[in-house]
Formats: sequence, C-alpha cells, structure tokens
Amino acid sequence: MASALAAHLGVPIELRPYDNPARYNESLATDDWDIGLAARDLFRAEHLAFSATFMEVDNGYVARPGAAPDRAEDVDRSRVKIAVAQGSAPQTVPRRLIKNAEIVSVPGGFAPAREALATGKADVYGENLHLAHRIADPLPGARVLPGRFNVVEMAIGVRKRAAAALPTVDEFLVRIRSDGTVQKAITEGGLRGVRVP
Repeated sequence: MASALAAHLGVPIELRPYDNPARYNESLATDDWDIGLAARDLFRAEHLAFSATFMEVDNGYVARPGAAPDRAEDVDRSRVKIAVAQGSAPQTVPRRLIKNAEIVSVPGGFAPAREALATGKADVYGENLHLAHRIADPLPGARVLPGRFNVVEMAIGVRKRAAAALPTVDEFLVRIRSDGTVQKAITEGGLRGVRVP
C-alpha cells in the first residue's frame, strides 16, 4: 500500500515501522514521518487529517487456556480480566464499552500479550483479529473467540498541515479499492477479520 501510494505521488519512500502502538503514538507529535497508514481514532485526529477508509479490521479477543468466555459478547462480566496493548486502537474502545470486566493495560507486542494470557494476568486479550490469531497460534490451548467488539477503520493519515493533499490521496484509494490492490494486500498478508469496505 505504501509503495503504491509513493509511486502514485511520484515520491521516494522510506518506511518507519514502530514495534508497538505506544511508540507509534509518541511519533505523532514529531516530524519523523509525513504519511501513515493508521487506524482512525480521536487521539490521532489531534495530529492527523484522515483519508477515506481503505480497510476495515475487526477487533476481537484471544482467550487464555481454560478461560470461561465462549464468545466476544460474553466477555463483559465481573471477574473477567481483559488485557489491551497500551496506546493501541483496541485499548480506547473497551474503556468506553466495558462495564463489568476489569481492563488491564500491558505493553504492546506479541510477547507481552502471550505472557499476560499464559500467566493468568488476563483472561482475554483484545486485539485486531488478524493479530489475535498470531497471538493465539503458538500458545497451547489459547483460542480466538467468535464475534467482535468493534470495527476499526484503517485510513491514510497525513499531518494536518498537509490536509490539502487528501483529495489526491482519496482519489488513489478509490482506484486501489476498485482495482483489487487492497484485497490483494489482505490476501497476501493472510489477514483474517479484515475486509475492503
């Protein structure tokens, strides 16, 4: 996606990956990058102007071995602990929706997520479903619960000072949604719980 956008704009590309959502969020107040592929959320909107949505991502839960919830809809119960990555898009939604379960913040990344589940620090871990499967797969007995608690809209974010560029970005997105480029990226990445809107 990033390479296709750079080619469309006729500019060179330099990728700046972040190893967890908190570090990405810290970068929003800097000038480390110009354009980001990002979940649309209120915190990020303080720094970024967003394009149209190019992809929808389901948020769901990974349950630790032996945990009681059987579906995403069953998680909000007393004595259930929900772990979420600090600074992630899935972190903000449970704080708004969850009334009975306890929310536990952990550092982002696969290792902290698996550790929270394996040690019983949490009963479930809230995450994008394509990452939830990657968390669960190597953890014996862990399972991704059916259902979802939220849908995240993925967009292209530009610095607010560059908001005038959004019509060009949106034109690009219309093309790559309709010509199959986004679906091809989803398929090649093996992303589950992800779709073109």
